[in-house]
Amino acid sequence: MDNSSSGIRNGSQTETPLNSMQMFSLVLYCVIFVLGVIGNGLVIYVTGFKMETTVNSIWFLNLALADFIYTLFLIFNIISLPLNNEWLFGDFMCKLNSLVQVSTMFASIFLLTAISLDRCLTIWVVVWAHNKRTPNKARLICVFVWLLSLGCAIPFVITRGVVNSNNKQRCSKMSDNLTNSRHAWLRFVIGFLMPFIVITCCYVAIGVRANRSHRKKRMRPFLVILAVILTFFICWLPLQICDIITRDQYYIYHHVSQKLYNSSLYNMAHSASTVAVAFTFLNSSLNPFLYMFMCEEFKQRLRRSVFLVLEHAFAEEHLVLFSSQFSVTSRQSVSSGSMQRKATLTSLITFEKRPSVDA
Repeated sequence: MDNSSSGIRNGSQTETPLNSMQMFSLVLYCVIFVLGVIGNGLVIYVTGFKMETTVNSIWFLNLALADFIYTLFLIFNIISLPLNNEWLFGDFMCKLNSLVQVSTMFASIFLLTAISLDRCLTIWVVVWAHNKRTPNKARLICVFVWLLSLGCAIPFVITRGVVNSNNKQRCSKMSDNLTNSRHAWLRFVIGFLMPFIVITCCYVAIGVRANRSHRKKRMRPFLVILAVILTFFICWLPLQICDIITRDQYYIYHHVSQKLYNSSLYNMAHSASTVAVAFTFLNSSLNPFLYMFMCEEFKQRLRRSVFLVLEHAFAEEHLVLFSSQFSVTSRQSVSSGSMQRKATLTSLITFEKRPSVDA
């Protein structure tokens, strides 16, 4: 995320008076930081140390870990924002902050995509999921997701560093305008649009299966992850839009034609970007509360310990939405077949033991 602004006219970063916007963002940052660190820390503690290790708990442990790290690095924004985005922590921390923010963003959306695919396969390919879906494979997928996220973040990190602007040190992009525009579109397509299409297809398939199985009442557990996904896209969409508009308008002004440059559109997107960044952090702090409050009968469960609430939210039973019906039917058929075989065997034994008439 690039919280510093780039002036169109002079090509340098300007001191834009956004006092009310900055104050609102600062207060929001502080609230998000406290809630996000405590909430995600609690989820990590419960899923990592208190609950039985399942595929479901592994998914949410890694998702909470990404949210926790992302929210933890919000402290740099809290310190820099009152100083008009002046950076006090050196070039290494500037690159590290960029690496953490971008990689955890990619990790969150990739994990949500993996969870959605897992849900879809669980209810459409029940037998396969029962045999192949193991915690070890979930761990391998999570490792792959983190490595892929780091790889996607590298182009953003190598073009970022500390620059001098108006006698102040700022952590900003050092690449040319075309590269910045490409990075904005890269983040939008890979980190937003493509996962959104995959996740939408997964939940359409889940809805089709629910209608066919007439088990709509059992769909509520799936609303937990669906709420998390919708929250992610709602909170990240404003920043994606603001980033694309500002980068494209900046490129148009300097490299295409100043007549095509829309100053009002640029200023509007640039002014909204500070709050848009705050909303991305808000997403990470909301997830732990969605885990708890989206459970069935959450009012009664809140009277219990937080551990029990989270344990219910991450329970592996949530994934057997339709497989439970399949298993019950299978057990009933197996049981009835077994009883028939026992009855047949008993009759045969009785027949063999019956005295012969000729004797």
